[in-house]
Amino acid sequence: MIPMLRNKRFLPSFEDEIFGKDFLADFFDNTANKSIPEVNVIENAEEFRIDVAAPGLAKEDFKIDVHNNVLMISSEKETKNLDEKEKYVRREFSYSSFQRTFSLPESVNQDKIVAKHKDGILSISIPKRDEAKEKPKREIKIS
Repeated sequence: MIPMLRNKRFLPSFEDEIFGKDFLADFFDNTANKSIPEVNVIENAEEFRIDVAAPGLAKEDFKIDVHNNVLMISSEKETKNLDEKEKYVRREFSYSSFQRTFSLPESVNQDKIVAKHKDGILSISIPKRDEAKEKPKREIKIS
């Protein structure tokens, strides 16, 4: 079955055919230029790892906090472009920020969380407590 898209109006208007139904809404929407970095969450026997893909950000741009079993990764960056010519001055300011939060399970050791930044990837290693690590299989003898 193919889903059908319906316009809010009974008949589509001429400008909808040219610009699309949300042209002006997207043009004036401030959230259109905001983006949240993609993350990968990986679990193995020893730890959880969160990889944040944030090209263009340096390690100084990140802030990582842990409080009440919540890991918060945030960043704020300001870029200023100044173009001075003979008769005019043009300034462009660019601000980018994001915040991601993750609920941590009780099985992690919050005191040993470490983070590394390399090639636009922020990697956060969250080790598991010893009692939460998977034990190897063992055979039980029957007496």
